[in-house]
Amino acid sequence: MQNIKQNIFSVGASDPDRKFFDTLIPLPYGTSYNSYLVKGSLKTALIDTVDPSKVHVLLKNIALSGVNKIDYIIVNHAEQDHSGSLPYVLEKFPEAIIICSDKCKIALADLLHIPGEKIQVIKDGEELSLGDKTFKFIYTPWVHWAETMVTYLKEDRIMFTCDFFGSHLSYDDIFEFDKKKFYHASKIYFAEIMMPFRLMIEKNLVKLQEYQIDMIAPSHGPIHNDAEEIMSSYQEWISDTSLKNLVVVAYVSMHGSTKLLADRLKESLLLGGVEVHSYDISKMDIGEVAMDLVDAKTFVIGTPCFLGGLHPGAANLIYIANSLRPKTKFISVIGSYGWSGGMDAVAASMIGNLKAELVLPVIVKGLPNEEDMKNIDKLAGLIIEKHKKA
Repeated sequence: MQNIKQNIFSVGASDPDRKFFDTLIPLPYGTSYNSYLVKGSLKTALIDTVDPSKVHVLLKNIALSGVNKIDYIIVNHAEQDHSGSLPYVLEKFPEAIIICSDKCKIALADLLHIPGEKIQVIKDGEELSLGDKTFKFIYTPWVHWAETMVTYLKEDRIMFTCDFFGSHLSYDDIFEFDKKKFYHASKIYFAEIMMPFRLMIEKNLVKLQEYQIDMIAPSHGPIHNDAEEIMSSYQEWISDTSLKNLVVVAYVSMHGSTKLLADRLKESLLLGGVEVHSYDISKMDIGEVAMDLVDAKTFVIGTPCFLGGLHPGAANLIYIANSLRPKTKFISVIGSYGWSGGMDAVAASMIGNLKAELVLPVIVKGLPNEEDMKNIDKLAGLIIEKHKKA
C-alpha cells in the first residue's frame, strides 16, 4: 500500500516473477496490477482490481489503508487481469456498486457472471461525487477493448487510464524507477498491446488533451508524473511521419543458407547508410521485434521452405506482425529451399493488414551462390532508394 496524494492510495500488486502475458508476451521486467483507492469526504471508491492471483495482496492493502467500507468499484476495463478479483472484492464489500460503461456491463456478465443489479452504468462525460472529490468518466473505446474508459479525478488532476499508457514493469515504489527502463517498457507495451489500435488512440488522445493532467495512473507499471511526456511519446508512435531509416530483418535458418542471405542483406544495407536490427527468430524476444516495428520503414522476413510453405517460426512472426498492424511501408522475403519454393507467395498472402509494398523477394535454391548474393545486394539497393523517397 502506498500513498499517492492526500486520501489517494495505490493498493494493487507488483508481480516481478511473471514471465509471460497472454501466454505469449515475454515479461523481462515482470508486471504489476495497479488498483487505486480514493477516499472522499462522503464516499470511497476503488478504481480497478487486480489479477485474481494477487487478490490477497489487494485485500491486505485495502485493510492497511484503514478503509472498511467501499461504496463504488470503478471498472475502466473488463479484461480479467483488472476485473478478475471483482467477485472476491464484492464478497468482502457486498454494499459496493460497480461503475462502468454500458459495454463493460455486458462484458462483466460474460466474463465473470457479475449480476446486473450490482452495476451502475455511467455515461460518457458523466460525473460522480465522493464529497470533496469528483470523478469524470471519459469513454476511450478500443484502447484496447471496445468497452474501455478512463477516470479523471478533477480536484487532484489525476487520470486513471487502466491499460492506456501502461507498461509491463514491476516495482517496489510506484514513483521510483529507472527512467530509461520505464521508457523501454512503455514502448514495448505500446507495440504489443496498443499498436493495432493506433487510429483509435489518435482520436482518444485528442479527447484527453482538453483536461489538465498532472499525473497518469495506469493499471500496469509505474505512475507517469509527466503526463505530457508519455502522451507525446504516444503521438510519435502512432504517427506515420515518425518512421526511421530502419530495417528489421528477422530470419530462421535450418541449415545456414537463409542466415547467409540475412547477413549479406544486413551488411549491404549498413554500407548504404541504413540502420539494421537483425533477429534470429529461434532466439528472439517478440516484444523487442514489435518495438522495432513501431519505427521501421521496412520489415524483411527470412525463412527456409518448410513442407512447401514458410518455416513455422517465420509464419508465426508474420502472423503476429500482421495482427499488430505496424506502420511499416515496405516488406520483403528472403530464403532458401531444397525442392520447393514459393515462400514469398505464402508470406504475401499473410500480410493484408500491413498495407506495405512487397519489394523484390529473393528466394534461392540450396546454398546461395554469388549471383544470389548480387540479388540480395540489389534488394538492399531498392530498399535504400525507397527509404530516401519515402
